[in-house]
Amino acid sequence: MSIQVVKKTVPNWFTIGNLLCGLFSITFNMSGYLRMSAIFIFLSAFLDLFDGRIARKLKVNSEFGVELDSLSDVVSFGVAPALIFHSLSEPSFITSLAFMIYPTMGALRLARFSVKPTVGYFMGIPITLAGLIMAGMGFFLYSNPFITIILAGLMVSPIKVKKF
Repeated sequence: MSIQVVKKTVPNWFTIGNLLCGLFSITFNMSGYLRMSAIFIFLSAFLDLFDGRIARKLKVNSEFGVELDSLSDVVSFGVAPALIFHSLSEPSFITSLAFMIYPTMGALRLARFSVKPTVGYFMGIPITLAGLIMAGMGFFLYSNPFITIILAGLMVSPIKVKKF
């Protein structure tokens, strides 16, 4: 295996790590370990922070990597936090609505970014930020369908958030 092949795959391993952390989050949630589930979402964010930066630094950006990142983000910051929310919430119409809207808006936000990337800012809050807020609430065993719906709306809103 050449050094160039290894170099090209390094960012994708961070992205796969992000995805695996999202899957671990879901698994821990299904086993009733909600705080551990939230911790794996935080770990996903750590890995997500570096995959794109490493790709740019190594000059190995690829469409494959961008799509893999979006798919991983839907799991780690869309589905996994929604499941923690659902596990903590009392059954109701508003809870079911929030549970369905949150990952759906996250997927729409990621699709919009894939089709029309922005430079220097995000359009709507990033799914990572929304997922971290949801994970933080989950870590403290708190859920709120209204906050969840507001986060979903903010992800697809026209507000501009400066990239850091």
